[in-house]
Amino acid sequence: MKTAPRFLCATITAGVSAVMVLLTAAFAQKTPDKAPAVCAAHNAITAAVKSVIDGRTLTLNDGREIRLAAIEGVESTAQAALSALVTGRDIIFSPLVPVKDRYGRLNMRAFLADGDAPQSVEASLIAKGAALAAPRGDDDGCMALLRNAERTARAGKLGLWSDAARSAMHAENPAALMTAQGKFAVVEGKVLSVRESGGTLYVNFGRRWSEDFTVTILKRNARKFADAGVEPKSLERRNVRVRGFIEERGGPWIEAAIPEQIEIADGP
Repeated sequence: MKTAPRFLCATITAGVSAVMVLLTAAFAQKTPDKAPAVCAAHNAITAAVKSVIDGRTLTLNDGREIRLAAIEGVESTAQAALSALVTGRDIIFSPLVPVKDRYGRLNMRAFLADGDAPQSVEASLIAKGAALAAPRGDDDGCMALLRNAERTARAGKLGLWSDAARSAMHAENPAALMTAQGKFAVVEGKVLSVRESGGTLYVNFGRRWSEDFTVTILKRNARKFADAGVEPKSLERRNVRVRGFIEERGGPWIEAAIPEQIEIADGP
C-alpha cells in the first residue's frame, strides 16, 4: 500500500487587455458562510521591472528578484509572454507566504495597473496556455480567477492544453504520467474508488494501485476538503482535475494536502 510524504509544498496591447478584462470581471471564490473572496493585491508594492529571467522569475530595477509563486509548469513560451507584459513597466506586487523562497527570491503575485482594477499577470499567462495555476494554502481568492483562465486555454487547446499535452496528463495514461515524475501537472480523470487505510485516504483512478494513478489525502486533512465542497468519499465516479507534483509510489501519485488541489470537472 502506498504511503505519502509531506506535500511539496502600465499599458498592454488591446488584445491582451480585452482578454484580461473578461477574466478579471467578478470571478470570486465563495466559501461557506463568508463573503466572496476577490482576487486583489494586499500589502502591495509598486515597482519597475528591469528584466525577465524565465517564465515566472523577474528582476526589478533595484535588483530584487521576484518569483511568481502562484503558477507552475510554465511552458517554453512563458518567458516571452511574461516579458511582453511587464518589462519596463511599473507592476503592482502582492506578497505571498513564505515571503522568500530558499534562493532568496520574493514570492509574489503580480498585477498590471490598468483601469480601475489591477489585472492579474498570472491569469494572462495561464489564459495563453503558458502556465498552470498552482494551489496555495494561503489562497486569497485568486484560485477561482486562475482556474477560469485555465478554462480559456483549455477551450482553445492552447499551449499546455493542446490535445497531445492533455492526453499525456490523463489518469488513464499512467505510463505518460511517470515521465513527468517530479514535475507539476494537472491530471484529469474519473475516480474509480476511495479507500481508507490507516491514516490515509486513497483516491484511486484504476484497479492496480501498483501501476495506476492515485491521489492520497491524510485523514487529518479530510475535514478541510469536506468544508470546501470536495468531500473525499463523494469523489467516487466523479471526473476531477488534480494538481500537484507527480511522484512514484508503485504508479504515479500526487498527495493532496489542500482542497484547492482538487477540482470537480464533471460536464463538458
